[in-house]
Amino acid sequence: AQEKYLNYSLSVITSRALPDVRDGLKPVQRRILYTMGQQGLTATAKHRKCAKVVGDVMGNYHPHGDSSIYDALVRMAQPFSLRMPLIDGSGNFGSVDGDNAAAMRYTECRMTAIASEVLADLATRTVPYKPNYDGSKEEPVVLPSRVPNLLVNGATGIAVGMATNIPPHNLKEVCNALLKLLRDPEIKNYQLVTSDAVQGPDFPTGGQVINSKEELREIYGSGQGTIKLRGTTRSVKSGSDRILQITSIPFGVNKAAMVERISEIVFSGKLPHVVEARDLSTDEVRVDILLKKNADEDKVLAYLYKHTQLQTNFNVNLTCLEPTENPEVGTPNRMSLKEMLWHFLHFRLDVITRRLTNELNSLERRIHILNGFALIFD
Repeated sequence: AQEKYLNYSLSVITSRALPDVRDGLKPVQRRILYTMGQQGLTATAKHRKCAKVVGDVMGNYHPHGDSSIYDALVRMAQPFSLRMPLIDGSGNFGSVDGDNAAAMRYTECRMTAIASEVLADLATRTVPYKPNYDGSKEEPVVLPSRVPNLLVNGATGIAVGMATNIPPHNLKEVCNALLKLLRDPEIKNYQLVTSDAVQGPDFPTGGQVINSKEELREIYGSGQGTIKLRGTTRSVKSGSDRILQITSIPFGVNKAAMVERISEIVFSGKLPHVVEARDLSTDEVRVDILLKKNADEDKVLAYLYKHTQLQTNFNVNLTCLEPTENPEVGTPNRMSLKEMLWHFLHFRLDVITRRLTNELNSLERRIHILNGFALIFD
């Protein structure tokens, strides 16, 4: 049992739950994007049924349940789950209120422009390949991503005996940090967490990070810690009414459940300063909390932060797979911000070197033939 369980846990860690530090993708996500690339579903192509994509992924590379593949595809298309979605969905792909996506026979998808950058350079075999589950095809071990996808889109996963929870970041900030590391390879971790590089997480649902710069530096240095996250609010006067408007919510919070919880508190009389809570959201979040005339706004906010999900904690755990001597297997490791950026830069150097070597080889083969023609025709 011990041996079998060890094999199972190793399989979950290396080929299911943890993302690769180089392209920031889990195997199922990588297989979805690779399949869409093979089908030519670029950002300018016509949308195609998700069922077709899921079927091809399942038949060719990922012999597991269709629902797990479709769930991964849906998450990559949700603008409130990923900072920069990799899939452009057409149809119902769920909402911040916790609604599920429509069945895959109804929805359609194609890649976004940034996903094409994740797949760029694949044509010239710049990354190692491995046989698929039945040996009939080959699939890439990692995608030659030009995008620092792991930090930009984050990742969450529970393996056996370890987990990962990487927050999303701003693409421009991550690129600035990469440039700083390129200029000075000896740079310290804390020098990468500055106002001209990574300022902290950048969540797709907005919200406000209330940690100090020192706390953030500690988190990015050790690879773990807790980020305190609040929704943003503003005061509005509408006639004689005083309204507290919630304009963004913490990442991963179900908005409908949060509004329901606020209403419960109001109706139970625990928050006598508030008349009612109304959800008036459209594409943007807007929850109106109607205050009484003599209400103390700060006290209302303090109560909501403490007793509802208007303030939450995001437990950072920067665990991912780093490459080993065996190109097909990664080893799990908790990294600092600098280590993640270092691995990405070295991976890109490797990809570009391979691409140029391949181009040189094909040119040399062509020159060899042309030299032969020159001899024959002379």
